[in-house]
Amino acid sequence: MKMKFILLSFSFFLIAGIGFAQKKNAPKSIIPEGVSIKKYHNKGELERMGKGELLVLYTERIESLVKLLPYIAFATKPGVTMSTLGIPNDSDNRKMLDNQFEASDAFLESTREFQEGILPYSDTKNLISAILFYEETMKSLHEYSEFH
Repeated sequence: MKMKFILLSFSFFLIAGIGFAQKKNAPKSIIPEGVSIKKYHNKGELERMGKGELLVLYTERIESLVKLLPYIAFATKPGVTMSTLGIPNDSDNRKMLDNQFEASDAFLESTREFQEGILPYSDTKNLISAILFYEETMKSLHEYSEFH
């Protein structure tokens, strides 16, 4: 009985190890998940919001654009992988993509810190205009994908 338990445990760990090893080499999406905007707003909705809510929306739109714009030559929505595009899914290409994601995250962190300190001094009307502009840009990027 003890031997069966040990064998079963060993088999489980072996299968789990193989499963994790394959995920490491699985093709990654070029555009990270969660890059889309869940709700677009109109000017009236934004004017009824407080400045704190506007600051959050502004920051979210910046983040979405930074994570999407560098990749529009490949795709405009999450889910497209290097393999889908015919790019070899080798360790060098995965490493380049990982480095790009890390650089984008570092840039966003720096931008977020700046925005948290300085952006509250911005004019509410300018925030609303910027949010509307960013949302229109995101909409046009989704229309851009229809031209392929």
